[in-house]
Amino acid sequence: MRQRYQDCPQILRDFLAYHETIKGQSPLTISEYYLDLRMFLRFIKLMRCDMPIDTPLEDVPIKDIDLQFIREITTSDVFDFLSYLTSERVSDPNAAVQEHGISPSARARKLSAIKSFYKYLTVRTKLLDENPVAELEYPKLRKSLPKYLTLEQSAALLRAVSGPNQKRDYAILMIFLNCGIRRSELVGLDRTDVYEDRIRVVGKGNKERFVYFGTPCRKAIDAYLVERNKKTLSDDRALFGSRNGNRISVEAVHRLVKKALLQAGLDASQFSAHKLRHTAATMMLSGGVDVKTVQEVLGHENLNTTQIYTHIENTELKIAAEANPLSKLDLTEG
Repeated sequence: MRQRYQDCPQILRDFLAYHETIKGQSPLTISEYYLDLRMFLRFIKLMRCDMPIDTPLEDVPIKDIDLQFIREITTSDVFDFLSYLTSERVSDPNAAVQEHGISPSARARKLSAIKSFYKYLTVRTKLLDENPVAELEYPKLRKSLPKYLTLEQSAALLRAVSGPNQKRDYAILMIFLNCGIRRSELVGLDRTDVYEDRIRVVGKGNKERFVYFGTPCRKAIDAYLVERNKKTLSDDRALFGSRNGNRISVEAVHRLVKKALLQAGLDASQFSAHKLRHTAATMMLSGGVDVKTVQEVLGHENLNTTQIYTHIENTELKIAAEANPLSKLDLTEG
């Protein structure tokens, strides 16, 4: 296990190693598990042990926590932790005026980590018989519809691409808008991942899927490949390269998308590479693709994640219905 996790008890390090090596989850996910569960165990220890009441949570050592300590954690203890997050935890320690209480989505993430930890202990390793969080509900989240580009805005974005890397950037935007893949998935593309009418994508948890594209996207990739095949990169498998001869980075993709948005006269603070993924999903549903197929294209594990786009589509349909002049014609009287 990585050196940074050495302040954790062995049972937590084993859990992190399981998710890293067996479940194949990303370093970011492992780091979030580590931070969330470390905070949880620190809180429980501070509440239980004879420590000064003003002891900062960050100063509570947890390396000595064992299975018996975790076995004695109750549902009430977890409720106390969630209550602390809701009303006492400082939301932004660096803010000039400190506010207490973190968002429902942040609390939900921490509860998700706790649930995963106890599932590992009760189901995977069977070290515990009882799961105190099995029936705990997640905080109610405010659902907001993801932002996306209209067809006209998407066309304007593509027309605006210019500069020395025009063919590369155009191909990247075409893949985002046609295939709806994630930034990390695009960065990970190799030249051998491009087929005649589809690309092979490695998504979350190292899961592979094929995403198909149409003729315009194929032409954009072909035009870029003429340039790409003349270059040698430090990782020459990479489909997309950077100015300094390396595989393109997530940060570079973020910057090139923002640049294209500004060149197109679009609000770069409202849109991003991830919003192009939302755009692709919305366009697919608008074109009559069923939600289950869109789920497979996007690589969503849960259909509920994909179904938010059906709400967008329903909103668009409602706007279209209300825009019809006949919707304002009332012949019921007289």
